[in-house]
Amino acid sequence: MPTIISGEPQYRRILGIRFFVGDAPEAVELGARSGFVVVPAAPALLELERDDEYRQALLEADFAITDSGFLVLLWNLMNRDRIHRVSGLEYLRLLLARPELRIPRSTLWVMPSQASMDRNLAWLNANDYPFETADCHVAPRYPRGAVSDEALVELVNERHPRHIVICLGGGVQEKLGLYLKRRSSGSPAIHCIGAAIGFLTGDQVRIPGWADKRVLGWLFRCVSDPRRFVPRYAKALELPRLLWRYGSRLPDLPT
Repeated sequence: MPTIISGEPQYRRILGIRFFVGDAPEAVELGARSGFVVVPAAPALLELERDDEYRQALLEADFAITDSGFLVLLWNLMNRDRIHRVSGLEYLRLLLARPELRIPRSTLWVMPSQASMDRNLAWLNANDYPFETADCHVAPRYPRGAVSDEALVELVNERHPRHIVICLGGGVQEKLGLYLKRRSSGSPAIHCIGAAIGFLTGDQVRIPGWADKRVLGWLFRCVSDPRRFVPRYAKALELPRLLWRYGSRLPDLPT
C-alpha cells in the first residue's frame, strides 16, 4: 500500500522523498509561498543511491512534483495507487501566469549559459514580462559534489527576489536550490524547473501542450538530439528495480 504522509493526503513518500500528488494549480500556489520545489526526472532519481548531496537536497525540499510519467506509472502499478502527473512545464506555465511575475525585480532567473539567457529573455520580453539581464545569473560550471556560488548568494541577498527560478540540469539545480535556501537572508520561493522554460522559448526542442499531457516530451527530446537524450532516458530503465526494492524508503548509499 502507498505511504500516505500522516495528516497530508495530498502527499506520498516515494523513495524517501515527499511528493505532492494534488493538482498543478495547488502545487504552484504552495510553491509560491516561499517553498523550495524540486522536479526530479526519472534518470536523476537513480542518483539517490550514489550522490549524498543530491539526496539531501531532495529530502530538504518542501516537496517534489510528479514530473516523471514513468515514475507515476510504476508507482501506481506497484502500489494500486492513483496519483497523477504534474509536469514541470505545466508548473512553469502556471507560475508565469501569476501576477507577481510581471512585477519588475520580482524574480531572479538562474540560466545555464549566456546564449540560453539571451533566448529566454527575448521570449519573456516578447510576452510582456519586464525582466532584464540584471534579473538573471548565468551559472558557472559547478563541480561534481557539493554546489556553492557566492556571487549568486550576494545577488539574492542584495535584491531579495520573491521568486528564484533555476533553469539548470537535474542533479545540479536541486543542490543549488538547497544552497540558496540555507544562505538566503529572506525567504524566496525557489523553483527548480530545469529545461522547462526552454520548451517554451526554443532554447530546447519545443514541446506542445498536447505532447506534454500525453507524456511524450521525452520522445520529442530524443528525436531532436538522440545522441544526447537516448542514453539519458535509457538510464531510467533502472527505476523499476529501485522502486521495487525501496518503495517509500530512501535508497541506501553504498558502504
